[in-house]
Amino acid sequence: MRKFLFLFAVFFFLTPARNAVFDERCHRLKGTCVGYCKKNEEIIALCQKSLKCCLTIQPCGKIRED
Repeated sequence: MRKFLFLFAVFFFLTPARNAVFDERCHRLKGTCVGYCKKNEEIIALCQKSLKCCLTIQPCGKIRED
C-alpha cells in the first residue's frame, strides 16, 4: 500500500512539470502545440490530436532578428 501511495504522489506532482519539459514543438521549433492559443498568439498550423500550433506575435514596431 505504501508503494502505491508513493507512486501516486510522484506521478501526481510530476505531471505538470513533465508537460513543460516535453512540449510538442511545431513550425520550425518556434511554435507550441496547445489546445487553444493565448491572446498574444496566432494559429499558424494544426498539430496531431486536434491541437493548434500557436506562435507568439511580435508587437508592432519591434522587429526581432534571427
